[in-house]
This record gives sequence, structure tokens and C-alpha cells, in this order.
Amino acid sequence: MNSELDQRFMQLALEQARLAASAGEVPVGAVVVKDGQVIAVGRNAPVAAHDPTAHAEIAALRQAAQVLGNYRLDGCELFVTLEPCAMCSGAVLHARLDRVVYGATEPRTGAAGSVVNLFENTQLNHQTRVVGGVLAQECTDVLQQFFQQKRDAQALERKATHPLRDDALRTPETCFAGLPDYPWPPHYVSDLPALQGLRMHYVDVGPQDGSLTYLCLHGNPAWSYLYRKMIPVFAQAGCRVVAPDLIGFGKSDKPKRESAHSFTWHREVLLQLMERLDLQRIVLVVQDWGGLLGLTLPMAAPQRFAGLVVMNTALATGDAPLSPGFLAWREMCAKNPDFDIARLMARGNPQLSPPECAAYMAPFPDKGHRAATRAFPPMVPDHPRADGAALSQQARHFWQHDWRGKTVMAVGMQDPLLGWDSMQALRQTIRNCPEPLQMPDAGHFVQEQGVSIARAAVATF
Repeated sequence: MNSELDQRFMQLALEQARLAASAGEVPVGAVVVKDGQVIAVGRNAPVAAHDPTAHAEIAALRQAAQVLGNYRLDGCELFVTLEPCAMCSGAVLHARLDRVVYGATEPRTGAAGSVVNLFENTQLNHQTRVVGGVLAQECTDVLQQFFQQKRDAQALERKATHPLRDDALRTPETCFAGLPDYPWPPHYVSDLPALQGLRMHYVDVGPQDGSLTYLCLHGNPAWSYLYRKMIPVFAQAGCRVVAPDLIGFGKSDKPKRESAHSFTWHREVLLQLMERLDLQRIVLVVQDWGGLLGLTLPMAAPQRFAGLVVMNTALATGDAPLSPGFLAWREMCAKNPDFDIARLMARGNPQLSPPECAAYMAPFPDKGHRAATRAFPPMVPDHPRADGAALSQQARHFWQHDWRGKTVMAVGMQDPLLGWDSMQALRQTIRNCPEPLQMPDAGHFVQEQGVSIARAAVATF
């Protein structure tokens, strides 16, 4: 029989395993004990950390070494819910732990007896005692439940028309249940060549043959929910409204790797979406990254565009310094990559209700879904050779010399990132751009006060 003390420490390891499962990681947890006291904990995190060594045992050993100030962990014991692999077993031996206690066996990679037993090799200069099977059923149940949920989810995806790629995540539909003021049915496309099977979501309301098509592009970390106050105004005017979620945001698929995102690729996806939907007489509605990307679109197909509604954005040409406000934002994102999006929206838009703020967080149930929010700030072109800089320079020339449509510019005057000064500079770039609408109480996400802007657009175009 396992001792009550061993079982107690294994229960603590199980708590770490469940935390790993809640983050989408294989549920393995570990604790390090010295003199009857837990001095370190660890849980699996290779997916979130992009680190093949981020096993629960390694995390716990690293933490214990820091606590003791020594990479040798003499007198310590490791409790882990799953039989250690060869990597973790080697680390245990190198750290010279007294004992390893594990729960469930691992018949495929276990290195404590299931596949090999590194701990019984007397040629090594240290031997660590091993005890297996402590709370084995409980440890097995956590693993089996996790993988069953994975299999169930994959089975549902296989039945769908848009199967999920192995290197991407898809926010569960339950996360979007009951969103305030967002009643529109989803539309999806996954067969655009640039998508390579990723599923892209877009709102599409109003008549397909409407006199105008309002193409509404969001930025980071928002999604099409940002346009919920403007879409009805455009639709009531008899126009078609298309509001896509960029890949990595909203209801669109979310690549797991930050490196999947690039300026050129996102632009190409938008160009192919325009062609697939055959959008005509487009009024381009942009803000933030919606502008950085969107302002480069009309030069590729000028015959499709009739107007522009531009709010708190810029052309990132790489040959002009980025605004101090944006640089501060980028620094904040680097230091706090998983910042609270709901809190950000509440701080900049105090009129929003808690459910509205939570809706902006809905697409991102855990860190694994947030590769795009981490990738976009450093993606802004900040030197002439940066991806997107040359395209933006070409777009600047287009807007200065070739633009023939009408323009409505609106500025959220409380925006510290891309406020009045930035928008005045952009205005000088856009041919025949009239005086901007000043929104004195609006911040960066000016669409939250966008009803009057939408009405101004309907009156203009």
C-alpha cells in the first residue's frame, strides 16, 4: 500500500495536472519535496511555451534548484502523475534526487520500467529509488478524460465542412454564446489558396446586390464584434456589409505559432476574400491594423473601391518613425503578452458594460489561442526593409495621386496610440480628404462610438 504521505503529495501533483489540462496541455503535474515540505511545483507547458523540454518534471526541477540555490537536489523527492520519459529521467539522475514517485505508467515512452529503466542502470554514478503506481487510477483518469475530450472534439470537426488543421486552434462556439448586440449568423471560407485550409469567419449582411458594400476591417486585439454598432446603420441603408475576422482573431482559426503571421500573408488573404465574394463598389472601413493592411488593398483592384471610412490608423511605410504611443503599446505587449483584453477595453471605453468587455475576450479562452495578439505588435513595419513597408509606400503613392473616391475620416481624440497628430499626418496622404470628424470622448477603438460615423458615411456615399 502507498503511504498516506505519498498519496498526499501525489494529490498536489494532480492539481498541477488539472491546471495543465485547463490550459490545453497534456495533463501531467509534478511537485518536489524536501524534508516533508513541497518546495517546487511544475506542470506540462510545451504547447504554450513552444518548448519540447517544458515537461512537468523539468519545470519542477528548475524551480527547486532556484529555491535551493543548487542544481544538485540531494535529499529531494519528485512526485509526478505520469511515469517520466528518458529526458526527465536523465534530469532526475543528474540532479541526484533521492526518490521518484509516479502515478500512471507510460507504455510508449516511460523510462522508469515501461520501455526502459534508466534508474536501474548501475553503471550510472547515481541511483534514484523509484516507486510507481501511487494513485495510479486517479492519474490515469485525468489523462484519459483529456484525450477523450480531444477525440470528441476532433470527431465533431471531421463532421464539419471546415476541418481543423493540426497546427491551429478553433475557439469553441460556446465561447460566443449570448454576446450582446451581435446577432448575425456566421459565414466561413477555408478554400482560399492563401488560407491553406484555415477557416476564416466573416459577417455578411444586407443584399448581395446592394448599391454599396461596406468592407469593415478590425485590428488587434479586436474582431468583427467591434463593428456591431455600425453594421446596422450600413445595412439599414440598403447596403451589403462584410466584416471578416482576421486569421488568429474572432471566430477565425488561430494558428498555434506566432511565426504563421505576416503582413504580406494577411493582406493576400483579404485580397482573395474580396475576389471570392466578388465585392463591388466597396466602401473600405478601417481602423488600427484594419488600416495598416486595408489601406494597401485598393491599389491592387481600384475598380472595386468607391469610398473610404478611416479611423485611428496609419500607413506603416517604414521610412517614418512610429508614434511614441504605439511604441509604448508595443513595449507593453512585449512585457505582458497575455494582457487582459477585457480590462483593456473597459479602461479605454468606460461606457462599455462588463458583458461587452468580456465579448472582446471571447475568442481567446486560453494563452494558446493568442498567438496573433502576440505576433501583431512587432509585425508593424518599422524600417524600410520590413515586411509590408514597400507595399505601404506604394499605397501612400496611390492615396496621394490615384485615389478618386470619397473619404470620411473620424478621429477618436482620446487615443494615445494613433490620435489627432497621427491622423492629421494620414489626412495629408489621402487625396481630397476632408476635415476629420472629431470624436472628443472616443479612444483608440472609436467604433464603440461609431453610430454617428456610420451615419456620416451613409450621407456621404
